[in-house]
Amino acid sequence: MPAAPSSLIPAGLAQLTGSGPVGVGELPDLLIRLGHVPDPRRLRGRRHRLSYVLALAACSVLAGAKSLTAIAEWAADAPDRLLVHCGATLRDPDRPYRAPSEATVRRVFQRIDGDALDAAIGGWLTARAEASHPAGRDSHSPSQPVRAAVAVDGKSLRGAVRADGRRVHLLSALRGDGIVLAQREVDAKSNEITAFRPLLAPLDLTGAVVTFDALLTQTDHAKFLVEEKGAHYIAVLKGNHPTLHALVKDLPWKEIPLMDRTRTTAHGRDEIRRLKAVTVPGLPFPHAGQALQIVRRRHTMRTGKVSLERVYALTSLTVHQAGPAELADRIRGHWTIENREHHVRDVTFGEDASRVRTGSAPRAMASLRNLAIGALRLAGRDSIAEGLRHHGRDMNRPLTTLGLT
Repeated sequence: MPAAPSSLIPAGLAQLTGSGPVGVGELPDLLIRLGHVPDPRRLRGRRHRLSYVLALAACSVLAGAKSLTAIAEWAADAPDRLLVHCGATLRDPDRPYRAPSEATVRRVFQRIDGDALDAAIGGWLTARAEASHPAGRDSHSPSQPVRAAVAVDGKSLRGAVRADGRRVHLLSALRGDGIVLAQREVDAKSNEITAFRPLLAPLDLTGAVVTFDALLTQTDHAKFLVEEKGAHYIAVLKGNHPTLHALVKDLPWKEIPLMDRTRTTAHGRDEIRRLKAVTVPGLPFPHAGQALQIVRRRHTMRTGKVSLERVYALTSLTVHQAGPAELADRIRGHWTIENREHHVRDVTFGEDASRVRTGSAPRAMASLRNLAIGALRLAGRDSIAEGLRHHGRDMNRPLTTLGLT
């Protein structure tokens, strides 16, 4: 029995059905999931189903479209076969299939329910990721299950400025493989705190390790993750928790041995990261199992500048649940969110330069970019830019990648 279309993660689906792993072909397809997004338009005068407009837009973004105008132009050039696979209907037997006009695309995107669209996209991506790469066992410790990595971080869309001067700000939950599980729009960066629970509430996070920055390090969030979601956390500490930050900072770190050291050289920078971890009974933060010190030394080779940064964090993982190497890997994984999502959307899709700013349109475009990035990663493509060029050369390729054939 397939997962319900509204489900973001088909948790334990194989175990519930008793039929073994679920194949991708058995899961609800993209058109079905998009069909659950409420249509914001009046019934009278509709020429195209909402799922059809959204499927065409998804294909065009996967082919490199960066604006609402580009989406409409790509759809106008699409052959009948592609339109049919995206859900086109023949209203008049004497007239050919029609693509939605730019005005229709713009009207839909400006009014669409962003939460529902993100739920549909996140559900499709996650279901296929789970079916293609089901959770397994740690190759280094066959008896231990692999804990999923989920990073939560916010991003402002610099070009999307509202009439009152506010920028559109999005909070996302990203899997370790670069797939966006969920996304919500918040009024401002400080409101990420109130959006944290609604963002993660629909997701099955059992056993996952959720990482987030200092702004989101809140006692309620720690309790929510451990007590309600059955997850673990790694939470960065900074000045917004001065007493707790001072307590962890003043631990006798010089007496604690170095536990992990890594070095990377890329993009003209040489960076060395060192990690120390210690169990401190009675830390005044819910379910805190270990305190961490991360020291990053960065050398910019072009300028010769050397910077040193010390970061402190808490985790609910005990020393028996996660060793220093795993903790260091998970912290590095959180820092790569900007490279795996934010940087790609900015550089490859030109998101910060986009002037789409009305209504829900900025968020909807970000959602389709998330879909394109996730679909390309599921297809095994490391270079998103190359993947977009590949799909832009043949209109049938987006159909195949999105399972619309």
